[in-house]
Amino acid sequence: MVAIIVGLIIALIVIVVVVTSIQQHKEKIEAEKRIKVAKQKAIIDESEELILHLANLPSNPNIQQILNRRSLNAAKNMQELMPEVKGIKKRVQELATRLKASQDLANTQETTDENFTLPDNEQQLVSILQCIKKLRVVLKSEQSKGALDAQTFTGEDNKLAAMQLKINIESLVKRGTQAFNKNMLGSARQYLEKALQSLSSSTVRSDYVSAKQAEVTQQLEEITDALKHTNAKDAAKKAKSEENELDLLFQPKKKW
Repeated sequence: MVAIIVGLIIALIVIVVVVTSIQQHKEKIEAEKRIKVAKQKAIIDESEELILHLANLPSNPNIQQILNRRSLNAAKNMQELMPEVKGIKKRVQELATRLKASQDLANTQETTDENFTLPDNEQQLVSILQCIKKLRVVLKSEQSKGALDAQTFTGEDNKLAAMQLKINIESLVKRGTQAFNKNMLGSARQYLEKALQSLSSSTVRSDYVSAKQAEVTQQLEEITDALKHTNAKDAAKKAKSEENELDLLFQPKKKW
């Protein structure tokens, strides 16, 4: 009788352990699913935010198409992981429709930056630069996942790199010009030398880069001439001051 009771207790303990292990395994799987779903949702949110910021950049249907496809793929992954998530099926359909629209637009509209003018507001410039940097990271990620072919990645990344360079250069030149107008020649030269160095070291090769190199080089020559003139004036002023001091020192003494 005692043996039977002991056996039942052991069996009960084993059942509890097994049930607990199964429950813990299920909870672990559900937790992993939730983490994966949250990751996919973050991808969708990031893509949506970047699409909104595209309004501040030159029209680029290809980038919009890439971001819409990224959102759609993430939504499909969410649906596979947790098909019971409310509204996910409708969301997938909406994103599929949006992707189709962006594909049609990409086939009829070319990317252009001819009308792209940089805002004067520094905060807007920073926001645009951040958007470009995020887009380049996203493009690289999509290409590494096989969702974007190498040719498309290279073409779009080069466009973003050229835009990023233009913003940096125009900002430096603007600051250099402002410093020059305030007769802060040393600061002006530093800004323009930095701009010229960025242009020279950049892998971007375009008419803009060539024209800007010539423009900045000319500005630096003007600053060099201005500095020489200023130094000459300072030297003459100093020499005159020293001459006056000598005259004062060796002038005939007055008799009391």
